[in-house]
Amino acid sequence: MIAKALVPGRDPQGCIVTVLLGIAGAVLAGWLGHQLHWYHNSQGAGFLAAILGAVIILLIWRLVAGRR
Repeated sequence: MIAKALVPGRDPQGCIVTVLLGIAGAVLAGWLGHQLHWYHNSQGAGFLAAILGAVIILLIWRLVAGRR
C-alpha cells in the first residue's frame, strides 16, 4: 500500500492484488539483494528495499495492465 501511495496515478486493482504486488516486490528486492551480494543467505530485504521492489512491480503491472 505504501508503494501504491508513492506512485501517482489511478489503480483499478483491489486490496488483494495490491497485497500480492507488495509481496512480489519484497521477493524481488530480496532476490536482487542476494544477486548483488547486499544480503547474506539468511537475510531478507529491508523495509525500504521491499518498498522499492514493490514500486518496480507496480510500475511493471501498470505497463502490462494498461495495454489490455
